[in-house]
Amino acid sequence: MYLVAIGWIYVVMMMAAAELASPSGTWLGALVTIVLYGVLPVSLLMYLMGTPMRARARRKREAAVDSSAGEPDAGGHPSGDAVAPVGKET
Repeated sequence: MYLVAIGWIYVVMMMAAAELASPSGTWLGALVTIVLYGVLPVSLLMYLMGTPMRARARRKREAAVDSSAGEPDAGGHPSGDAVAPVGKET
């Protein structure tokens, strides 16, 4: 997934360098090239390619919550107050 993004960013940087090197090229043209051909498509690509990973993590989180819901005290800590109320000794 990252190899595709790195390769595309390299191509976009070369396009921006060609824009700057051309006689009619400007900094603004290079910046627009980087943003419109680089940042926006790569961010969309990374979001779409990361969707299965996010779905897997969400299912794993939900399964962990569901499995611990049946036990009354899944934390392993004693229930109730550890400190006696004022005026009473245990």
